[in-house]
Amino acid sequence: MKFQWSLLFALIFAIIVAIFAVVNVDSVPVNYVFGTAEWPLILVILGSALLGAIVSGSVAIFRSFVLQRKVKQLEKDNTVKESVIATQQNEISALNKNGQVEPPDTHELKKAVESGNSGDIRSTS
Repeated sequence: MKFQWSLLFALIFAIIVAIFAVVNVDSVPVNYVFGTAEWPLILVILGSALLGAIVSGSVAIFRSFVLQRKVKQLEKDNTVKESVIATQQNEISALNKNGQVEPPDTHELKKAVESGNSGDIRSTS
């Protein structure tokens, strides 16, 4: 729906520029760095509109490519981190099954968090 509104806005803008250009058909002097030339105002208006569309389109395409590259890199990083998390979870579950590591008591965990103790939270008794 957003694309349709953008297309409609672009079409209305193009019609307004075309009407404005057709109304202004007189010749005007165009000053270049190396000289002056007489051009019909309709060509100057349409040429300026076309050049503006090309420049803004080029900038939009460049930004799109940069963002696509960034998204691909972030997706790659996310995949790597998800695999590391999965590996660590598998290791933890394997250690828990073998009885090598006891899961911490939630009551002791709350006490440690409240007291600000960042050390070992397992009781020694």
